[in-house]
Amino acid sequence: MAEELGSSASAPTTTSSSSSWAKTRSLWPSILRWIPTSVDHIIAAEKRLLFLVKTPYVVEQVNIGSGPPGSKIRWFRSTSDEPRFINTATFQSKEDSPTLVMVHGYAASQGFFFRNFDALANRFKVIAIDQLGWGGSSRPDFTCKSTEETEAWFIDSFEEWRKAKNLGSFILLGHSFGGYVAAKYALKHPEHVQHLILVGPAGFSSESESKSEWLAKFRETWKGAVLNHLWESNFTPQKVVRGLGPWGPDLVHRYTTARFGAYSTGEVLTEEESKLLSDYVYHTLAAKASGELCLKYIFSFGAFARMPLIQRVKK
Repeated sequence: MAEELGSSASAPTTTSSSSSWAKTRSLWPSILRWIPTSVDHIIAAEKRLLFLVKTPYVVEQVNIGSGPPGSKIRWFRSTSDEPRFINTATFQSKEDSPTLVMVHGYAASQGFFFRNFDALANRFKVIAIDQLGWGGSSRPDFTCKSTEETEAWFIDSFEEWRKAKNLGSFILLGHSFGGYVAAKYALKHPEHVQHLILVGPAGFSSESESKSEWLAKFRETWKGAVLNHLWESNFTPQKVVRGLGPWGPDLVHRYTTARFGAYSTGEVLTEEESKLLSDYVYHTLAAKASGELCLKYIFSFGAFARMPLIQRVKK
């Protein structure tokens, strides 16, 4: 089931959703909140950013239910049967174009691909999603306690999304952590993946395989011990953004301006792009902690995979 939230970038969009997903929206005006964000802010910021895309598109909230059928536990061990939703953008394409599904990385969401959509839509039917717990998708409490459960959170929710969208097989593209999820999904459900494209994928090697002597030595220092403790305590960068409250947007703006400006390895963002992306990034980072809490279960300190992809590929 898919509930439409918007239409093409070239026409006025309308929002229509009576789902429980919408009930999470705060009734407090943003000016009165320590963290000035909400679901409404995320969707509005996404809409403004995607207005830069020339290809017509539709954004919808795809209902993936309350948990995968037959599973002993739900992805989020919720006591509620309320459905969860995956925020999905589908771009207009030529008839019979192959389907390309795009999966974003850690601390990101589908809007990060905004500069790629027009070029890709010339050749593919592009579908970009926000993974469960990120962007404009549902953000259930993250209660996974192991690497296996954490992988299931993303893989199983993606599979329920595929079923809801009635997709048979498709080209799957994953960036960074999205590459890790895409690769693990392809290993579990190879019948649905025509081609797998990994863009700067994370999680291929472990610390031992990388022979990271410097990291072992760094852990022995007091700074390394503190940082390792923060990592194992699941202290995420997003917590810093939330902790800064109304000063959070300025920090994010400074980061995105530098990351995609002076330190960019590609084409520098225009002033308008930088402003819209910064606003979008802030709201996606400052919203309720959910998918971001996967960090310590998927990676050890130093961002080395606990269950490296290279081991699965060798098998």
